[in-house]
Amino acid sequence: MTTRTSSSFKTTPDICDDFETTVRVVDPSLGFANFGGKKHFGGQAVTVKCFEDNSKVKELAKSLDGRNKVMVVDGGGSRRRALLGDLVAGDCVQQGWEGLVIFGSIRDVDEIGQLDLGVQALGTHPQKTEKRNEGQVNVPIRFGGVTIHPGDYVVCDNNGIVVNETDPRERIE
Repeated sequence: MTTRTSSSFKTTPDICDDFETTVRVVDPSLGFANFGGKKHFGGQAVTVKCFEDNSKVKELAKSLDGRNKVMVVDGGGSRRRALLGDLVAGDCVQQGWEGLVIFGSIRDVDEIGQLDLGVQALGTHPQKTEKRNEGQVNVPIRFGGVTIHPGDYVVCDNNGIVVNETDPRERIE
């Protein structure tokens, strides 16, 4: 039986079953957790590589149409600064982003939990980043044993995070 939630994507276990030869699963031992108001989300990856500086995250949140997109942020796994807070998350909602996956920390979790936005991150930290305008956008990134390329499909739910090169909604059975 195929299970669906409010997302247009199947659940991550169903995607793993349907795409077992192509799906890549982010290592669950990293401890990603859902913090956003949307617990099941997916879309095409827009990647950001940054370290303790969310300048590029903030820029994309304000300027890019995020419909059907997931911002995937490689923060190097740092838990010493928050790469997302309520103001940037609010900008993401305004621009229609499906969600964010942050290999790092976030803050303002109570506010973010009320937004119609998916957010998975490693944890929380109350301190914001310094703005040095550093980072790279739309480059391949790697964490949790998975390389994520811009345009890959990323789907997240309480079961985990999966990545597939093609749209997992378009499986022909």
